[in-house]
Amino acid sequence: MSNSLVNQAMAALSTVIEPELHRDIVSLGMVKELTVENGTANFTIVLTTPACPLKDVFVRETERVLLPIEGINKVTIKWDANVPKGLHGNLDMPIQNIIAIASGKGGVGKSTVSTNLAVSLAEYGARVGLMDADILGPNIPTMVGLNYARPRVIDEDGQPKMIPFEAYGVKVMSMGFLADPNTPMIWRGPMLHSAIRQFFTDVAWGSLDYMIVDLPPGTGDAQLSLAQSVPLTGAVIVTQPQAVAVEDARRAIAMFDKLKVPMLGVMENMAGEFFGQGGGEKLAAERGLPFLGRVPLQAGVREGGDDGRPVVVHDPESPAGKAFAELAKTVAARVSVVAMANADVIPLNIIG
Repeated sequence: MSNSLVNQAMAALSTVIEPELHRDIVSLGMVKELTVENGTANFTIVLTTPACPLKDVFVRETERVLLPIEGINKVTIKWDANVPKGLHGNLDMPIQNIIAIASGKGGVGKSTVSTNLAVSLAEYGARVGLMDADILGPNIPTMVGLNYARPRVIDEDGQPKMIPFEAYGVKVMSMGFLADPNTPMIWRGPMLHSAIRQFFTDVAWGSLDYMIVDLPPGTGDAQLSLAQSVPLTGAVIVTQPQAVAVEDARRAIAMFDKLKVPMLGVMENMAGEFFGQGGGEKLAAERGLPFLGRVPLQAGVREGGDDGRPVVVHDPESPAGKAFAELAKTVAARVSVVAMANADVIPLNIIG
């Protein structure tokens, strides 16, 4: 192995820019274990998420800068991932990022989005938790096929902890596992706040890259409790395309702005002939936020939710299945940008 070739290769790689972080991959610490042997440059690229949408870009760009170097005729890349910590406060548990999935109104498919997003991230190799924070109307157990399940309790360092269920590689907790499904939850704000807080402190989540929190619709107690209880990496706003849904989504964005929660972006659900298309994209442009993508209205999404089989699992090649998989990549990339900005790795003014 020639040290000269290694130095030339590293210098060349320092010209490859990470498109979303706007810094070169060497200064970001993404290039590891570089060797050049028998004409082959071998190295590892450490991604900021297992769901990185940019692998093909990195392959193309590293080959572009390395292959012109005399003595290098082949590039071999290994992949690793280290999800940056996006939490900017004290949280006594090993969770890297907490992502709120919110909407201004009910019926826009927020729980469906939360479920398919969480499962997609897990399929890409991330460690994922899914918390159903819709305490009064929990739907996540149905959507992951865990109706009527009851969690076990263990002793962890002298404290009782509930063990979250696991479905499709995702750790799941919901009030639906604890309450009688035939009995209404008639609770005031302080009880909601306590329940959400306990879902963090009294559940043995273990180490997670992403915690997806499915919030109830609106701008009330649950949203306020979550923002006050734990540091959020950011929020995703879910809307349908039509005007009435967009109006309420606009209020949800304003609420998170007041709570100083970073906005990851807006996604449009149930797009198509019935509800139309474009409302979410227009809202994102109006507020200067990223548009994260749209998922088409598809009967299989509803059927999968009813049967406890997320569409990304039972029909991944369908338009909706592919759209959710792309949404996961986009959200993961946005989380990395926000997290690394919070860590002062990149300037805050590039986020948008």
